[in-house]
Amino acid sequence: MDVLDLKLNEVFPGKVVRKDLTKLIKEGANVPVYVLEYLLGMYCATSNEDEITEGVKSVKKILAENYVRPDEAEKVKSKIKESGRYSIIDKVTVRLNEKKDMYVATLLNLGIKDVEVSANYVKEFEKLLAGGIWCILQIEYNFNDDTKFHSPFEIQSLKPIQMPNMDMDEVFEGRKKFTKEEWIDVLLRSVGMEPEQFKYREKWHLLARMIPLCENNYNLCELGPRGTGKSHIYKEISPNSILVSGGQTTVANLFYNMASKTVGLVGLWDVVAFDEVAGISFKDRDGVQIMKDFMASGSFARGKDAISANASMVFVGNINQSVETLVKTSHLFEPFPETMIDTAFFDRFHNYIPGWEIPKMRPEYFTNKFGFIVDYLAEFLREMRKRNFSDSITKFFKLGSNLNQRDVIAVKKTVSGMLKLLFPDEKYTIDNVKECLTYALETRRRIKEQLKKLGGMEFYDVHFSYIDNESFDEFFVSVPEQGGNVLIPEGVGKAGHIYTVARGDSDMFGVYKLELQILDGSGKFVKTGAGKSVNVKESINTGFNYFKANASRISATIKTDNKDFMIHIIDLQGAGASDELSLTTLITLCSGILNKPIQEQMAVIGSMTLGGTIASLDNLANTLQVACDAGARKILLPMSSVSQIPTVPADLFSKFQISFYADPIDAVFKALGVS
Repeated sequence: MDVLDLKLNEVFPGKVVRKDLTKLIKEGANVPVYVLEYLLGMYCATSNEDEITEGVKSVKKILAENYVRPDEAEKVKSKIKESGRYSIIDKVTVRLNEKKDMYVATLLNLGIKDVEVSANYVKEFEKLLAGGIWCILQIEYNFNDDTKFHSPFEIQSLKPIQMPNMDMDEVFEGRKKFTKEEWIDVLLRSVGMEPEQFKYREKWHLLARMIPLCENNYNLCELGPRGTGKSHIYKEISPNSILVSGGQTTVANLFYNMASKTVGLVGLWDVVAFDEVAGISFKDRDGVQIMKDFMASGSFARGKDAISANASMVFVGNINQSVETLVKTSHLFEPFPETMIDTAFFDRFHNYIPGWEIPKMRPEYFTNKFGFIVDYLAEFLREMRKRNFSDSITKFFKLGSNLNQRDVIAVKKTVSGMLKLLFPDEKYTIDNVKECLTYALETRRRIKEQLKKLGGMEFYDVHFSYIDNESFDEFFVSVPEQGGNVLIPEGVGKAGHIYTVARGDSDMFGVYKLELQILDGSGKFVKTGAGKSVNVKESINTGFNYFKANASRISATIKTDNKDFMIHIIDLQGAGASDELSLTTLITLCSGILNKPIQEQMAVIGSMTLGGTIASLDNLANTLQVACDAGARKILLPMSSVSQIPTVPADLFSKFQISFYADPIDAVFKALGVS
């Protein structure tokens, strides 16, 4: 036992279990983990190996003799009848039969209903009325004439093997004995992970998977490689969540059955998680629309009624391509089915966990140390759903101007969820809130970046930031996989190197870099990296031919017949080959032959014909947004684009130092900073 194991056993006696014992028995017993760990917590919460061995034997014996398998229900019923009394392990749900003024129980695996249960048990274990508890029961069989109206089975004794009640003060007091780092390790060990095998950032991603369990109406997405344990926590760790395997589902099953007038899964569970999102489909046409309504407000309309529920929605799935490829050529929501590729749907997400940053699970990633009994952890998380920590941000910080109302809600919910996990007693500092806020802004910005790709300028405001209430310093938060802010670096570049933003053959705007090399020769012009398109090559040749014909207008020192020119075109964002590179080619050639670099952090926009006519821009707003994300601070625009300026958001336009050119020669001089 390490120091953390000893401290856990001391502070939370009987509430912790050694996780390798769970694995040992779970492999041979098809019983919920939370039931198994409760029994292990009763019999094996010790450091003495001999006592642990005896405890494991006791648990195995109890499970073998008393656990009711659904396929053996009739056999167990017969044992109860023939022996008169028998002990079983089953899930018990109780309801009040007001017509008979009595409490009656349903036994899940045994498959019997309306078994009378004492009111004393209901008063002592209230959770029997709220979803049910797994219990060890002593059942008697008494048949007589009165049993025509109720079940002949009778509950003689009932002992919960789940947490029947939760003492939150115990958790709050216990939390004070641990540092933040220790508490993170406790939480991860409680869900079966070994924290020593993970980097600090990976630990935060694993913690974020728990937020839906402690935050109402929280919408989470995690896409990544196979085998990273995305669905494990929602299937095994909590009795309050359900994992819906990818496939067809219905509005009646998920939301509301109008025939039986019963609420679906969102009303029965704290978390509804969808596995393999690529396979999700609704039989009902309005399924996605109702889901959007529920994800936005926590309620939905069916028939005459507006129904509310607190369930969080989780979407997990696999990314088959590399993230670098998806970022450049598509978007990070690509695995979703076509019917769900909708900006309004994705805008409801509060958090996108980068599953590609979590390593694939190997045996050493699963812990053999002590952690909370998962049922104790699940009840702690469920109780935390009743509390709200979202006002913690305003105590210390103000959110930046780029966050709209949905962004603010998403960030507040993520911060609230992380603080509930790490500081349930609300003993957090400004640095703790700052760390949670930075993570929340990143995970929401990841969503916004994809919305910008799908929806264009409607989602241009992705530069998320927060402002310190005391110093008024503003801090911007980036998304690691985008890498957009380093494409056009600070500082003066090399002569003959130039950046432009143009539309590629993928129909997406992208950043292109042209690099020129000049050698002694006979006037040859070589192009590499240009793509196979004839239009692309013609565009570059147009720039070169205009350069040869008008070199003397730019400088009398330029000679083109004793040099060879080699231009390499780099597609920095995977937008595909572009045929809008004629003007950029001209400026690249002039910069290289004059050995004069273009202005620092400048992007040249526009193209031209061989006669020098400047082409009109396709979409100024999207072009400037891509340039801004790439790091451009100076923009060279054609005069003809002035009419499009009103379409550009003011705060985006204000980020640049804009220069306008009237013709190609004017563009060359202004790019090189020559008046």
